[in-house]
Amino acid sequence: MKGGEPIGDFRWEPWSPWEVASRLQGVKAPWAVASGWAIDLFLGVQSREHRDVDIAVPVGAFDEVRAALAPYEFEIVGSGRRWPLSDPKAFASTHQTWLRDPASGAYKLDLFREPHDGEVWICRRDRSIRILYADLIHRTKDGVPYVIPEVVLLFKARAQRPADESDFEGTLPLLDPASRRWLAGALRRTQPGHLWIARLDS
Repeated sequence: MKGGEPIGDFRWEPWSPWEVASRLQGVKAPWAVASGWAIDLFLGVQSREHRDVDIAVPVGAFDEVRAALAPYEFEIVGSGRRWPLSDPKAFASTHQTWLRDPASGAYKLDLFREPHDGEVWICRRDRSIRILYADLIHRTKDGVPYVIPEVVLLFKARAQRPADESDFEGTLPLLDPASRRWLAGALRRTQPGHLWIARLDS
């Protein structure tokens, strides 16, 4: 998308998933930790370092989450550029928002605004892929919500960075048959021929 300004130099001083959960404990919307930290919450151990912490929220509930995180500031980001939160075109055309501490300038949280239909999550890469939020989100023993690993891996499959491959290798032995089938089917729809499909089918 055109416009915005280059992100330029920035630094992350991210909260932990537990800090995020503490700050959002009054939020009723179904939010959850996503990406690499979601895998580690599923595994029950921190398997590697994480540059940041990501959460996913229904786009319709963004204002509730934003209010809970005041006075921190949100910026819309995408393709190496950023826009003020007040830019309606950028908001509608992107899904990422970074939370910045206005005092230090450091970023604390990466928030994904997810499409949904009421209580049903909709995959932004293939809108035919849908899951009830009640099934999409699991919780750790101490109550931190996280996105189920098969959905996290669906998004990680595209980049196939070393960290993504590591997350797949660590998670695969712990996926139950239904989760393996779901991920294999979703990859066939979104990335036919992906190398992970054969591993999931074996």
